[in-house]
Amino acid sequence: MNGWEARSLFGDANSDANTGAAAPLAERMRPRSLAECVGQNHLVGEGRVLSRIVNGGGMLPSLILWGAPGTGKTTLANVLALNSGLRFVALSAVFSGVKDLREAIQEARLEQRYGKKTVLFIDEIHRFNKAQQDALLHAVENGTVVLIGATTENPSFEVTGALLSRCRVLVLNPLSEEEIKQIVLNALADEERGLANRHAQISDQLLTRLAQAAAGDARVALTALEAAVESTDSDQNGSRVITEQTIIEALGRAHYAYDKGGEEHYNLASALIKSLRNSNVDAALYWLARMIEGGADPIFIARRLCILASEDIGLADPQAMVQAAAAADIVQLIGLPEGIFPLTQATIYLARAPKSNAVLKAYQAAAKDAADTAREPVPLHLRNAPTPLMKQMGYGGSYRYVHNDPNAKEEMECLPANLSGARYFVEEETKETVNQTDNG
Repeated sequence: MNGWEARSLFGDANSDANTGAAAPLAERMRPRSLAECVGQNHLVGEGRVLSRIVNGGGMLPSLILWGAPGTGKTTLANVLALNSGLRFVALSAVFSGVKDLREAIQEARLEQRYGKKTVLFIDEIHRFNKAQQDALLHAVENGTVVLIGATTENPSFEVTGALLSRCRVLVLNPLSEEEIKQIVLNALADEERGLANRHAQISDQLLTRLAQAAAGDARVALTALEAAVESTDSDQNGSRVITEQTIIEALGRAHYAYDKGGEEHYNLASALIKSLRNSNVDAALYWLARMIEGGADPIFIARRLCILASEDIGLADPQAMVQAAAAADIVQLIGLPEGIFPLTQATIYLARAPKSNAVLKAYQAAAKDAADTAREPVPLHLRNAPTPLMKQMGYGGSYRYVHNDPNAKEEMECLPANLSGARYFVEEETKETVNQTDNG
């Protein structure tokens, strides 16, 4: 069938094509039961939601599994379908469209007549547009399929409200270092699907390094482990002793939990801005580096710095805007990697600068009154009078020019009558964050 794969977990799902020696280690080691799962104890631990469904024989509800890559979303979908005795159909939102969905649902409807219920697993469901997600609604609502959607993006933003209301959202946490270590050790010891016959040896120090570099992603750890083992020759005792250099080469460039189009992009940007507001130079530099090394658009970062310079520093240090604007201009001119320097300089300056949100509060107060008095006419003396008729009507008649009449500043009202005396901008003491004796 075009664009999708239908398979029974009691048939070819466990065939050599899927779990044989030719498959990657991460695929071969995929858990086949909840007991084999490492991590996600809040979901699969004794008495937890998925454990109750599997062990209690309860009805499997439609689910959205939300978590970072390599945390076990696809694994849990397989295990749930297998243990529920349901037919399993897998689709990838990257390659499938509405036509594929309709074909899958139609086949599920036919199977339902013979008493076979279908789990429809959709990987990266956040990539489906609204029309594609809407195509699932009726089949999910009437029970034609049990939907299990996997997503790395926040379902609140990427899954339609109508579909979310028909599913239960389960959050999968990044695996801890200890959990990653356990997964790696399991792979090294497994004779059937793992690397036990390779007689690989890895020190505790390198095991920790591998677990740290994986950053909660079991697939990254297992892929790097397999590459390291396969590129290590056996010694005279038949053992493959993995070295630090081999691990470094297997891991390649550091993996950053960053997606320029996803939620983590905004999480990191938020962390940078909040660290700057808190005048924490080191934290701001860390989040800046996370964004740059992860591939963030430097112009996006520069824009955020410019906003903060006015919103959170403002008149407490007007030079902050100059620094931020200069950094934005320079980055636009020279790009990366040299653009790192003006961005870093601006970040340090903004973090160290005194803070004031008086500009923000002033505008918000003025905006509230502007909304409440949107139909309030402009006072006649403040109106322009370009024609004789307008002058005759009194436009600009009692206007006083402050350069010729200094008293006008205090005596001439420039607000509508019912807002007379309103004050929006309030001078305030700023939070001084720079030690004036610090020459560093």
